[in-house]
Amino acid sequence: MKDLEGAEDISGAARPAEAGQRLADVVSFDRFELREILNLYGRKVAEGEWRDYALDFLRDRAVFSVYRRACECALYRIEKTPRLARRQGVYCVVASGGLILKRGHELARVLSVLDRRLKLVSG
Repeated sequence: MKDLEGAEDISGAARPAEAGQRLADVVSFDRFELREILNLYGRKVAEGEWRDYALDFLRDRAVFSVYRRACECALYRIEKTPRLARRQGVYCVVASGGLILKRGHELARVLSVLDRRLKLVSG
């Protein structure tokens, strides 16, 4: 075992402090954000519009991708990019062609572009 900071032991396993630093380098959704996203996902699955999803946690953003079928490209991507927090907003919804449908600071407002609820029309 080496005495250098951040070194690995003989088995190749990283020390806990180093592992914690690696986890901090990855952007992820917290459980409240995931609850909002999965509530929308559940409604769309019940309606038969969506069937599969994928989660990607990268260094600069976290991505929730929605699929109609598992073999196709993503219909929508819900992205969280913290470095855009002060400018355009942390969250955005991106369509399959790369068009940004909505961007903002509040996740519920950004997700509203995907959640078309029926409205009562009188007359």
